[in-house]
Amino acid sequence: MAKQPVTKENKPQTKAQTTPVDRDDDNKVLPFTKMNYILVLVGIALVALGMILMIGGGSDNPDVFNPKMFDFQHITLAPILVLAGFVVEIIAIFWKKK
Repeated sequence: MAKQPVTKENKPQTKAQTTPVDRDDDNKVLPFTKMNYILVLVGIALVALGMILMIGGGSDNPDVFNPKMFDFQHITLAPILVLAGFVVEIIAIFWKKK
């Protein structure tokens, strides 16, 4: 007895094809709440502000040294804001409503 070629009509069904998929589209649960999205936006704003504060302090002429490049804004404040923004992003991801 020769084997018949497998076609769509006589193809054996797998378990995934035989069980119906229960999709309850009416009860959609979003992974994040409104507070999560607000915290994400605050974190993005802090990171962007830190990056903006790092801009500048250079010199138009490469032969002239400008000490403004090493002031408090560029060396201390801006990196702290960037790190704070990343911390807020992590908190935003893990924030759960009580």
